[in-house]
Order: sequence, then C-alpha cells, then structure tokens
Amino acid sequence: MSETKIFEPGSYRYLRGVRQYSAGIRALDGYRLERVRFSRPLPLKEGFLRIQEHLDNLGRPLAAFGACELRSPEPFTEQGFVDFNNIYIGTLKAWGIYEEGGDNPIARSNVCPELNKPSSPSIHAFTYTMPDVNAKPSFVIAGSAEAPEGMSDYRTHSISLGDLSQEGLLKKGHWVLNEMERRMAGLGFTWADSTATQVYSIHNIHPILVNEIEKRGAALSGIDWHYNRPPVQDLEYEMDCRGVYAEIVIDTR
Repeated sequence: MSETKIFEPGSYRYLRGVRQYSAGIRALDGYRLERVRFSRPLPLKEGFLRIQEHLDNLGRPLAAFGACELRSPEPFTEQGFVDFNNIYIGTLKAWGIYEEGGDNPIARSNVCPELNKPSSPSIHAFTYTMPDVNAKPSFVIAGSAEAPEGMSDYRTHSISLGDLSQEGLLKKGHWVLNEMERRMAGLGFTWADSTATQVYSIHNIHPILVNEIEKRGAALSGIDWHYNRPPVQDLEYEMDCRGVYAEIVIDTR
C-alpha cells in the first residue's frame, strides 16, 4: 500500500502517486474538502486563474488546492502525455505546491470527451480545503484507467490490451475497481464513505455496472457515467470517486 504524507500548507493528507499527481487526498481534522465544478470547462490557463480568484475570495492560500478534474480534446500519445504534464506541473511549481524531484500532492483526473470536445486541455472541476471544526472526514481519489501508474508506459502494462469484448471490459473494470479500493483504503475509506463515483468510457459499461460496481457497493450514490475516454491512447476505461459534502457549480457560460 502506498505511503501517505501530510501536506501541511494545504491542510490535507495525500496518498503518494506519480510525478503528475497523487493517488488521492484526505482533509485533515478541522477541515472539509469542497468541490467546485465549472458549468463549462475552462482552458487550462483561464481555469487556473479562476481557481486562484476563487481561493483568494475565500481567504484560502493557493496550497489549499488539492484536486482537479481535467478535460482534453483527444487521448495523448505516451510522449504527448509527458509533454502535457510538464505544462500542467508548471503552474503547481509557480504556486509553490510542487518541487521538482519531490512529491506531487494534487489528485487528478484527466479524460477526453468523445462528443462536445474542448478545443484545448481544460479544467472541469477542482477541490480545495476549507476550515470546518464540525467536518466529516472527506476525500478525493484520483482517476485510474486499466494500467498501473509509474511504469515505463501505459500501453505495455494495460489490462486486456485491445480487448473490447464483454470479458475484456470486465477484466478492465475489475482491475480499476480494485485500484479505487486500494487507494481509498490507503486513506482510511471504503465505498460506504463515498458520495460520488464517476466512470469514463465510450463502451458498454452495463456488464461492469452489474457484475462489479453494484456488487461492491460502489454505486451507493448512483453512477456518473461520462462518455469520455481515458487520457492516453489504447486505454478504454477509467474511474474516480470522492466523499465530499460541499459542492458548488460556477457558471462559466
């Protein structure tokens, strides 16, 4: 199980992941996680400016930023994903959240709508900490597709690579759900603590929903199915989840 560390400036604990993101975050005692969704995704630069403005208005430091959900036009090549992550991490460096060679505490999902695509990588939603002495424990788990993180590449290590049969998709879903549970356990949570579960795939998820998701109790609050692809070519199924008790929508139309 991955190690957890406290990110004191942000008032949350994170489950160590890879350079581009952590595997998940949990608010420290006396704080809650609050999620904001933009009504329409905003291009990366504009989205970060709106996040900064929102945190400033709340009197929260930039370090309170703990998770984000991205939307990209198309799945990246392996090298394209590396190049994008270097751009994305640049903002975290400027905000004093990430130092090269160190841990990245920010949890993240990045998926690609099959329809109504953004014109460039964009921010769909973000999560941050707020003081709250009466807060229930809250968490966000980063997105995972059907391949382990931190390997030489995604394609080589993908579960049932290229197999879009019902059996192949079930194997993918089984692996991803196990990874969600591993990450939740690392932060001290189970599906019973979740308030939202999101699935990203353009394939028929019904067999996975019946045989895996429902049986594990992963749909206690229903399932948010997004007709999106994972962010790297050759991946087909992704999930993330959260247990958050304060959510806001900001109109960006």
